[in-house]
Amino acid sequence: MKKFVFAAFGGALVGTLATTQFVGPLVAQETAKSPSVYEQLDLFGDIFERIRSEYVEEVEEADLIEAAINGMLTSLDPHSSFLPPQDAEEMQEQTRGEFGGLGIEVTQEDGYVKVVSPMDDTPAFKAGIEAGDFITHVDGESILGLTLGEAVELMRGPAGSEIVITVVREGETEPFDVSIIRDKISNIAVRGSLQGNVPVLRIATFNEQTLTQLEKELAEQVEELGGMDEVEGFVIDLRNNPGGLLTQAIRVSDSFLEKGEIVSTRGRDPADGDRFNATAGDLAEGKPIVVLINGGSASASEIVAGALQDHRRAVVVGTKSFGKGSVQTVMPLRGNSAMRLTTARYYTPSGRSIQSLGVSPDIVVEFKRPEPEEEGEEQSSATFSRSEADLRGSLDNDSLTEDEIRQIEEERAKAEAAAELRDRDNQLAYAVDLLHGLSAIGLAAK
Repeated sequence: MKKFVFAAFGGALVGTLATTQFVGPLVAQETAKSPSVYEQLDLFGDIFERIRSEYVEEVEEADLIEAAINGMLTSLDPHSSFLPPQDAEEMQEQTRGEFGGLGIEVTQEDGYVKVVSPMDDTPAFKAGIEAGDFITHVDGESILGLTLGEAVELMRGPAGSEIVITVVREGETEPFDVSIIRDKISNIAVRGSLQGNVPVLRIATFNEQTLTQLEKELAEQVEELGGMDEVEGFVIDLRNNPGGLLTQAIRVSDSFLEKGEIVSTRGRDPADGDRFNATAGDLAEGKPIVVLINGGSASASEIVAGALQDHRRAVVVGTKSFGKGSVQTVMPLRGNSAMRLTTARYYTPSGRSIQSLGVSPDIVVEFKRPEPEEEGEEQSSATFSRSEADLRGSLDNDSLTEDEIRQIEEERAKAEAAAELRDRDNQLAYAVDLLHGLSAIGLAAK
């Protein structure tokens, strides 16, 4: 099986990613075993035989073994698990950027299934599922007490089929049902857009296509502005990004850093640790960068945010990230199955582990939900928005040239667009305003 390193969730998806690496098949090793271990294995064999022969109903032997293996792995931490052949194949598909499901990244917390983040433009995203939601029922069936894998299996199904999940959300007094139509998800890793003279690069996940798409989107936005001289700065939006391939997180970080450490990993044996360093070259050519994060930013996205923050290459804005700072190794097993095992922690360039702590933003900006517009509100606002120029017979301004008037109108349009953005996405608006300020300071210094 191909070797991969993931930096994302060990939770399952309904499409899932994990801070994970793929290695070669497991082989038996000649190691001394204490008698107590063999005694415990004999005990396991005795219990297995008793269940197989005396349980009230006939059971499948393979199912018993698989349940025992999965129980052993899930007892370690939330991200270690057994991957049956179908799950192992789906993980491979996710690294290629296309998979089937709802489009949510989930983990397990106190026995409940918790949404880490919905993926952009997926069925779950469009249905309004949010980071932090708890899923309690699937098609009316309670999932409390199920393993994460079992709960995810209930949520799987063919594209085009309907599923109803029951959600508990902070701020809502009662659980509520959400109907979602499953679909085949082609996950676009990077989307670019412009906010004035600020390119916004939305990185939704870290798959095999991420760096290539990032370079393409950045180049297109810069070209549309007329060159790098017209760029005030860049926003890298990592909100609700659950992670993905560790190699891609390293390359994305490297693309904005000229030198220095990006991330290091340390396992049980310190000698087995790895350190990854940046190489010369900055896609942003030294322009200021703001990175947006929130509680749905996990693992690989935390590596990027932490690296750029530690090197003072970017200002991190938003709310504290998820805090998933461990590395999982995916090891192929016989029968096309695999196991995902936590083998290391990763550390930012300053040596801090973000495990359970997350990346703290330099500037905390809580997301404000847009308030629903009341009927007739827009029309009322427009009715009373009047100026001298609206009055019949008003005098023209004879002190300005046509070019100056055009420039004033363009500045007014930018201000109105900025106000609209503040109503729609206050965190992104703050990032853009911050870059405007940094750009103005830079021009004044020159």
